[in-house]
Amino acid sequence: MITENKHMPRRLRKPSPLAWVLGLGFLAFFIQGLIAADITVDRLVRGASNIVRFLGQALPPDFSRTGSIGWSMLETLNIAVVGVTVGCILSVPLALLAARNTSPSRLIHVSARFIISVSRTIPDLIWALIFVVTVGLGPLAGILAIIMDTIGFAARFFSERFEEVSDGPSNALTATGAGRLSVIFGAIIPESFASMTAVSLFSVEKAIRSAVTLGLVGAGGIGVELSTAMRLFRYDEAAAIILIILVAVIGFEQISSAIRRRIIGDQNAVG
Repeated sequence: MITENKHMPRRLRKPSPLAWVLGLGFLAFFIQGLIAADITVDRLVRGASNIVRFLGQALPPDFSRTGSIGWSMLETLNIAVVGVTVGCILSVPLALLAARNTSPSRLIHVSARFIISVSRTIPDLIWALIFVVTVGLGPLAGILAIIMDTIGFAARFFSERFEEVSDGPSNALTATGAGRLSVIFGAIIPESFASMTAVSLFSVEKAIRSAVTLGLVGAGGIGVELSTAMRLFRYDEAAAIILIILVAVIGFEQISSAIRRRIIGDQNAVG
């Protein structure tokens, strides 16, 4: 006879009243979303026929404008790399002010957290629209939008990594009479550098995809070419642009993954 161990946790627990309320609320919201989407069999059938017609007009892709499309893709990469580089540089001091173990005061800690939250909460397309209005059409608006988006993404992870750093090296430096800046640059940042590098690479991957969509609102890059091709019903040219974007994004993701594996390998070897 098998007896149940009373010390073993139960796999399923009876939901609390709050869990029931949250579950029913989510279900109601989900059903309301389905109703608002007006999903019907007729629309799905017509959508399927439209996608078949689109693919018929898009294939084979038209690569006759590869030269100009390639320059637009290069501009997109420039927007992403410049924006992420500046954004990550600005994220380091902001993250130091936002981390509990490096912030000089509670007020500065809360203020820095608020700035990071605002940067992260506003979507990159909204930032692009704001900067298109303020600085005009072109890559500069895209770069500024990527900078703000990167600050919201990178500064958050940088600050969390700073807070996770072990106290041993910091206490050792403090015991020798080192000041706050010496502890930060001698213990906290070196121990966080590998994680910061990985986050920065993720930021570039994210920024490349974002920079493509930013062009749809006039912030430069290959998104302008894609938007123009779609508006003029040049679906074969749009297919060529999408394939070029796909190759560029996948290529950089492979390079980024290889660099991250190398960093992790070196870190494990040192450890």
